[in-house]
Amino acid sequence: MSMFSTGILVLTSPLHTLPLRIAPVLSSAAQRVERTLYVHLHPGLNLGSGSQPRPVFIPPAVDLSNLITRLYSNAADVCGHLDVCVLLTNVRTQSVACSGATTPNGPFPTPQALSNSPEVVLTDFAPQDPGQTHQVTQCLQSYTGHCYACRPGLPSVLLHPELMKLQEEDVPEAQQEKAEPLQTYNDVVVGGTFDRLHGAHKTLLSISCLLANRRFLIGLCDHAMLKKKVLKELIEPYSVRVQRLQEFLQDIKPSLQVEVVPLDDPFGVSIVDPLLECIVVSEETRKGGEAVNKKRIENGLPALVLHEIQLLKDAHHTEIEEEKISSSSLRARLLGTLLTPPKDNTHLPPLPYVIGLTGGSGSGKSAIAKQLEALGAVWIDCDKLGHEVYQPDAAAYHRVLEEFGSDLLNEDKTINRRALGRKVFGNQERLKALTDIVWPEIALIVQKRINQARDEDKQVCVVDAAVLLEAKWQNLVHEVWVTIIPEEEAVLRITERDGVTTEDALRRLQSQWPNSKQVEHANVVLGTLWEPEVTRKQVLKAWNLLQKRIQQKHEGH
Repeated sequence: MSMFSTGILVLTSPLHTLPLRIAPVLSSAAQRVERTLYVHLHPGLNLGSGSQPRPVFIPPAVDLSNLITRLYSNAADVCGHLDVCVLLTNVRTQSVACSGATTPNGPFPTPQALSNSPEVVLTDFAPQDPGQTHQVTQCLQSYTGHCYACRPGLPSVLLHPELMKLQEEDVPEAQQEKAEPLQTYNDVVVGGTFDRLHGAHKTLLSISCLLANRRFLIGLCDHAMLKKKVLKELIEPYSVRVQRLQEFLQDIKPSLQVEVVPLDDPFGVSIVDPLLECIVVSEETRKGGEAVNKKRIENGLPALVLHEIQLLKDAHHTEIEEEKISSSSLRARLLGTLLTPPKDNTHLPPLPYVIGLTGGSGSGKSAIAKQLEALGAVWIDCDKLGHEVYQPDAAAYHRVLEEFGSDLLNEDKTINRRALGRKVFGNQERLKALTDIVWPEIALIVQKRINQARDEDKQVCVVDAAVLLEAKWQNLVHEVWVTIIPEEEAVLRITERDGVTTEDALRRLQSQWPNSKQVEHANVVLGTLWEPEVTRKQVLKAWNLLQKRIQQKHEGH
């Protein structure tokens, strides 16, 4: 069975039968398509009549809205690996479809270009007899080519032999009644983070596109609105989220005027734009919609219609994830995985494979290093090595005394690090003078420990270093792993562990690189906000994935 990267699924079943068919249809389509699946709706399309059918406008209806919700929900359950996208170019109210001079030839005056070029077209259409199969596939090719820009001779797949046929009499009569029209509006608004577009986002955006005839305004959370988000360091940059929104909306409804604006407070432009008519909310954001209307009325503007959609349940959520499909759950699933491939490290011997483990104070870095040691890694603790370089027999010892004075010595001739700390505290120039002496010496000892591990045929070393990135020690390691926790949690841990004040803990954290800056350099990110068992599972996942990468690298050589 051939696999294709991108496909278009043309659904022809009557609208009232599709809800019961959609899961098996998607499951069957996922056997042929592995990355992107576009879904084109044309209920009642007959591909076996002998004449070439043309696409038509489909009016937005309540059943269609419910179907889109069902489709994205089923997709998350049965083919979560696929990027599913329901196309709505041919969905438009009769008045809008008839009014524009841009649509004299139906929904597709010219074939629509999609972000990903289709390599196969699939359909749920069932020919009346097997002898029709060739005629139906030819008809399907031609129909799809009229709608979307596809290469000639696009392979066609009829999914009906793989599906259980659903007979009309199996559908309750209530579901076969005339479709209830969906109220539409010229200008519609939504707000959200839209991080790593998932099925719930797509449902919200798609239903908004059904409702909007002219303009779709999106307030996209930025800066202040991200501060309270779980694992905010893993949220995609604003520019990336804008680009993904625009690509998705250009695919699903290119006729809409889409505006994406930054949202730095809970209201944004929704309380000052006089043209807006409707805001799309979910059960959990309804109060936010009501607050928007209160502000609009205060500003002398009419209240917006609140159109509420269902939240999608996440059948695969874990104990630290929300029951609904959410971006925070997707970010949690990224912990322990390879976020970005390692930079070129061909200057390093392949073994031992060296992990540079870093993170802010209180982030649980050392606890993770201990777990990795228990799994078989050699733990190189740079904090302990830092003590070594101040010993009287170390190369840095005399240089530190020359630079900072012999009054630093204890009675036993060791350097009083607390007194040294007071001399450099708050003075960036003096601190740099110290690190310029100490960091290169620590790096030399680290390299010796790695060489020693190689001589002992060890497979993995973990260089546990709070200053890994500041000291630019990335050239010593194959991958950078960063541990993160929210600042408020770090403060609690530091004050409890070290007996310092909240202000001292904050000062310590503010003297270090923030989580967001460290994550920019990370190949793997680990979070220790939850119970120790959750962290243990995360570390085990990271370790197992690391073993696969090492094996693949070894086989590549």
